[in-house]
Amino acid sequence: MPLPLLSGKQIIKILVKEFGFAMSRQKGSHISLYKFVGGHKIVTVVPDHRQVQRGTLRSALRLARVTEEEFEVAAKN
Repeated sequence: MPLPLLSGKQIIKILVKEFGFAMSRQKGSHISLYKFVGGHKIVTVVPDHRQVQRGTLRSALRLARVTEEEFEVAAKN
């Protein structure tokens, strides 16, 4: 099943609420999110676009160390 087409704000909301990320900063239309896991800082960047392409979302999830399946389940809730 392909990843859903969501806005940047929707993706950020899911990453913050379901996966424990916090907003770090914004530069232009790109928003940085971070969280600490086992003493390591994990950082991902999500563009604040009306519709984020699936490949861009896939890259952001890879940086966030979130699988596509985990994200799909969280997006349905």
